[in-house]
Amino acid sequence: MGFGLVVRFTTHDEEAAAAFDQLAAETLEGIRTLEPGTLVYANHTVPDEPTVRVFYELYADRAAFERHEEQPHVRRFLAERAQYLSSFEVTFLDEVAGKGTSGLGGTQ
Repeated sequence: MGFGLVVRFTTHDEEAAAAFDQLAAETLEGIRTLEPGTLVYANHTVPDEPTVRVFYELYADRAAFERHEEQPHVRRFLAERAQYLSSFEVTFLDEVAGKGTSGLGGTQ
């Protein structure tokens, strides 16, 4: 069954947001090439909130998420992100149903 999370990050200021975006982009390169179980990993801006970023992450299953967390590029992201952030909130998601998630436990 699919496993996902949404993370809302608030950076210190717009300069920190730009540096955070760069760190996220560098991390994404490793995710794209080394993580077949990471199905979606997207960084979003929020209109009218220039210091907020929202990540949406979808994994094939909980084991794929755990493998993601162990990767060197992710460990670097987790270690370095704090310098840019004033807060963050994580919401874990278990899929019930969806579109485009066939084979992950959802329905088409």
